[in-house]
Amino acid sequence: MNQQTIPLLSPAVGTQRELVSFHFGPADSAQKIFISASLHADETPAMLTTVLLKRRLLELEKQGALKAQIVLVPVANPVGLGQYVLGQFLGRFDLGSGKNFNRHFLQFPKVVEQAKEVLGADPVENLRLVRSLVSAQIDAQKPLTEFDSLQLALLKLSFDADVVIDLHCSLEAAMHVYTSEAGWPEFEPLARYLGAEASLLATDSGGGAFDETHSLLWWQLQQALPQDKPVANGTVAVTVECRGQRDVSYAVAQKDADAIVDFLVWRKAIAGDVKPLPALPNPATPLAGSEQFYAPVSGILVHHAAIGDLIRVGQPLFDIVDPITDVTTTVCSQTEGVFYMRRAIRFVTAGAPLGRVTGKKPVRTGVLLGA
Repeated sequence: MNQQTIPLLSPAVGTQRELVSFHFGPADSAQKIFISASLHADETPAMLTTVLLKRRLLELEKQGALKAQIVLVPVANPVGLGQYVLGQFLGRFDLGSGKNFNRHFLQFPKVVEQAKEVLGADPVENLRLVRSLVSAQIDAQKPLTEFDSLQLALLKLSFDADVVIDLHCSLEAAMHVYTSEAGWPEFEPLARYLGAEASLLATDSGGGAFDETHSLLWWQLQQALPQDKPVANGTVAVTVECRGQRDVSYAVAQKDADAIVDFLVWRKAIAGDVKPLPALPNPATPLAGSEQFYAPVSGILVHHAAIGDLIRVGQPLFDIVDPITDVTTTVCSQTEGVFYMRRAIRFVTAGAPLGRVTGKKPVRTGVLLGA
């Protein structure tokens, strides 16, 4: 194992943060895996999973079982970890700018235009050329803030990976994953090993999230270039939501770490016998098909359904009770699917997000990710 440190841009005199990564396996391998955790810094279950995964990778490396280069970043957001305000971590948004740490990563339309000029008929050489163009664009960036320098540091570690696995969690949630339609065949085995109760697919969810920054470029190249300039999926990427913020235990984290190792064995990144694929709890559905619920009024939030329940059309999901008038407002589902996430706080203001149910048919357009 090789530990590396990237210093981030100092936001003020006397302060300095750094991004730490752990590098396993042969650096000259034909396959590179990038795994990060807690880009939203308050999503602790993902962090514990990488702690246990790191221990397992150390053992496998000693055994000579690692066939791919594996880069592990257990703390992807040291900036957010410093945002400890009145006893709470505020790790989703940068307090200095209000920006979501997992939105608006660098995009590469310039690379698509350059590729039209320099790519040829050899897909292997095309892959090398595209990554060279991406590297040059990343290196040309001049970060103005600590936030910018963190996003660039993560891209420098991950842009040339074949597989990107970004570990998160939700508020209260079942295990679920987000990936693209093109990436789903590559990640269905991971969803099976993880026991993902929802698998949500979108080529471009509109938010510029870390995972899509890697995968979307290759889809854009495939759409823009003629058939005599073939481009494969240079990077497939997935966001894994490790249940809810309170689901922090050694047993659960070990289960998830073991599932990731099983997936890497399946990908031949780790030597070993491939474990039989478990059944997929529920089929993948379009992210645009998930129904988002919002509070029409303010009040005490009472849940009717448990996380992971299969919901019917018309089924009551939430009551909102006005503690002054005693009026109860019930919110029902208009979608059949899995109730895969919900808010943790039991009092809501009008317009507050309440939860989500998967759906088979697209019902939403535009930006599909939450704030």
